[in-house]
Amino acid sequence: MKVCGIELKSNYTVLTVVDYSSDDIIDYIDLKIKKIALEDDEDKKSVLKYLDEVNNFFDENKVEQILIKKRSKKGSFSGGAISFKMEGLIQLYFNADVKLVSSQSISSYEKKNDIVFPKELKKYQEQSYLCILASISR
Repeated sequence: MKVCGIELKSNYTVLTVVDYSSDDIIDYIDLKIKKIALEDDEDKKSVLKYLDEVNNFFDENKVEQILIKKRSKKGSFSGGAISFKMEGLIQLYFNADVKLVSSQSISSYEKKNDIVFPKELKKYQEQSYLCILASISR
């Protein structure tokens, strides 16, 4: 099963895709596209372009499950309005199961496990990769 972990940062979506087998084997897939940006959240054409790019990414990579790192709605570490707009657009994708993964789940997973990141994984993809690991390990 292809699983996509997502971290939303400012106006871009960080994507990490793995192939997860029933044997609990997780294989990182090094794809050319690792980020998708929403250029102007106030422009309808830009929002539709972002939606189209995200949906095409999921379709082309045959993603069956999408896991989004949850952002806080209030407080000093709260997510920005644009990232919540992007999250809503991703949640509309109907060909895959979409779930939110809490930061607490990710932190707890990190503390309990020795994590070895794939060599090909970029530093900025680590949180989206951890989102997958934390969710799958439950």
